Amino acid sequence: MMRKQFIIAIVITAIFTMQELMAQDRKHNNSHPNSERVEKANEHMHRSSIEELVKRFESPERDRYQQPDKVLEYLGEIIGKNVMDIGAGTGYFSVKLAKKGAKVIAADVNDEFQRYLEKRIEEDKLQNITLRKTPHDNPALADGEVDKILIVNTYHHIEKRPEYFRIAKKGIAEGGELVIVDFFKTDIPVGPPTGHKVSIDEVISELKEAGYADFDVKVDLLPYQFVIKAK
Repeated sequence: MMRKQFIIAIVITAIFTMQELMAQDRKHNNSHPNSERVEKANEHMHRSSIEELVKRFESPERDRYQQPDKVLEYLGEIIGKNVMDIGAGTGYFSVKLAKKGAKVIAADVNDEFQRYLEKRIEEDKLQNITLRKTPHDNPALADGEVDKILIVNTYHHIEKRPEYFRIAKKGIAEGGELVIVDFFKTDIPVGPPTGHKVSIDEVISELKEAGYADFDVKVDLLPYQFVIKAK
């Protein structure tokens, strides 16, 4: 009899332990619902070598769809402004921002991109770009350090986005803004696979969660990308 009760007790304990582990697993998965999608997006990009990525990011084909002059015009007056370019990569926008008179922080998590951009800055003799290697979960900004944050084709690579942009918000000075440019979540001839992209509604929902408001959304400025400005 005692042996039977002992076995029943072990079974009950095992069931409760399993239920607790399953609950913890569900909690973990729900807290980071974008993890798998972001991991796939990052893996997809880094299948290419740095040389291949440089050619792609700095190509005439990109100029045609990215239309950087339109993006810079949308940013407004940037002469003397402190601007962080998150996901600067090869410096496609960082260099253009600097040549327009902004004081640029070219931020990226990738050492190879930072080394490439360092050489580019030296060759172009640009004095108003500083490099900043940033961790995946933090833009590494001091409070009120920048007037604008620009993030182009990088939003979908960030995992814990509400937390990340809540931290980023502290780095934006009073009256400053965050500007996001990314690909429409549909089948288009450029950009990552559709499953890696983030919809406009998702972006706005996540930014609201991070504490942003006063959104300006442009869906007709660029052929394949939306632009979202958040205060």
